[in-house]
Amino acid sequence: MSGSAPARRRAPWWAFVADVALVVAFVLIGRSSHAEALDPTGAATTAWPFLVGLVVGWLSVLGVRWPLPALTSGLVVWVATVVVGVLLRVASGQGVQVSFVVVTVIVLGVFTLGWRALAALIGRRRRSALR
Repeated sequence: MSGSAPARRRAPWWAFVADVALVVAFVLIGRSSHAEALDPTGAATTAWPFLVGLVVGWLSVLGVRWPLPALTSGLVVWVATVVVGVLLRVASGQGVQVSFVVVTVIVLGVFTLGWRALAALIGRRRRSALR
């Protein structure tokens, strides 16, 4: 059907996996830096609010026609991960100090936006090298 709307492209599955891995890394680094056990139950207890926030962020961008600019999708995922994660920690009785929120905002921002910025830069360089 010529003249029809362009085909919808889906988000790359590996981008979601990368975000999950980075949230888990954030949790493990945080637990380790506070001398908390790195056992699966403790890690899961700390991780679940942020993983739920990550899923909320991804669901927020999945309805958008892809390819969504990498940093735009990263911004939505980052904000949702932090806001939902912190709110769920409060609701579940886990500790939330101001310093924790500041570190969470910074680290998850670097993680979720950082790999996307790097991927965009590499993609741009590859495209310019092909010209």
